[in-house]
Amino acid sequence: MDVSSSSKADQLPLSDKVQEALAVAKRGVEELLIESEFAQKLARSEQTGKPLRIKLGLDPTAPDLHLGHTVVLNKMRQLQDLGHQVIFLIGDFTSMIGDPSGRNITRPPLTKEQIEENAKTYFSQASLVLDPERTEIRYNSEWCDPLGARGMIELSAKYTVARILEREDFTKRFKANTPISLHEFLYPLMQGYDSVALKSDLELGGTDQKFNLLVGRELQKSYGQEQQCILTMPLLEGLDGVEKMSKSKGNYIGITEPGNTMFAKLMSISDVMMWRYYELLSFRSLAEIAQFKQDIEGGRNPRDVKVLLAQEIVARFHSVQAAEDALTDFVNRSKGGIPDDIPEVALTGAPLGIGQLLKQANLCASTSEALRMVEQGGVRIDGTVISDKALKVEAGTVVVQVGKRKFARVTLA
Repeated sequence: MDVSSSSKADQLPLSDKVQEALAVAKRGVEELLIESEFAQKLARSEQTGKPLRIKLGLDPTAPDLHLGHTVVLNKMRQLQDLGHQVIFLIGDFTSMIGDPSGRNITRPPLTKEQIEENAKTYFSQASLVLDPERTEIRYNSEWCDPLGARGMIELSAKYTVARILEREDFTKRFKANTPISLHEFLYPLMQGYDSVALKSDLELGGTDQKFNLLVGRELQKSYGQEQQCILTMPLLEGLDGVEKMSKSKGNYIGITEPGNTMFAKLMSISDVMMWRYYELLSFRSLAEIAQFKQDIEGGRNPRDVKVLLAQEIVARFHSVQAAEDALTDFVNRSKGGIPDDIPEVALTGAPLGIGQLLKQANLCASTSEALRMVEQGGVRIDGTVISDKALKVEAGTVVVQVGKRKFARVTLA
């Protein structure tokens, strides 16, 4: 797909302020296309006082956001703080098609009811990163619904099947004789049309969205608009350090999870992955992060630097006090202590086998998993490691721990 510069106008000089803004925009990005064009947009904005229109679209395919989503939201906030107009676009129309990006099969489209339910939480959660008072929130059904059949045909005429098939995932599916539904071809067109409707100067997205973002650039040209630049952010790896952060993969940190849970999950990432999280999630300066690396080379414990990251993230989504409390709780657990906020569970059937107790207390998914945890030394009762899989727990109240994070105060009758 052609990404050559469309601007032939005289080049504006780049002031120190524009250079600084460009550096902020480029921090941690995968690609900025086209950088020279974006620099000129920044220079023109400074000269005219007119902010750039910067767009991010998210389809409400799930009700909650995680830290992986905030990578691109953080970039939006940085650009917002530079004085530009950010547009948080909820793809309530495009969700009904289903984004085929990275898919090897047709994505099941969501119902209108599912989309509306998921969309309710999106902006409130995004507002934990963006300044809601300075954010324009839009829904792409505003302009996609009125298109109608005639408008859809006219839009489709502006793009060729050959160009659509340049998309890698479509090409793979076509060669493998894997079905591609016609409505999937509409997705990049409709996302691209969003850029036309909003007259965006810059569109943000993950690396998996590059094709869709470029379609928006091409459609703007077809409609006689100045073409948007595109900025792609890396996809954040999850807690396993391998797969993309995803709720379905269980390797995620939700931005509405309790502070103690967020803190413990962040402390579980590897020392190597910690720098990736610093680059993509931290608001600390690059100079500070570089100093942390030097400190560790000089003998500082990486755990201390990871604590600072965990506290920063928890404070952002909860409060400074919550971050302090989370650190205290984490240290307490590390020493074998018992957290203050553990669930209370009442059970009957004493004496009860340890496997059944752990299952009924929702500390293990099954008795077989419970017995496996006992065998591995991962179960404690009142701080004592349990090794007897045949143990029967008598009536009374005990504190049961499974692994490092699961606790329950169980009253057995």
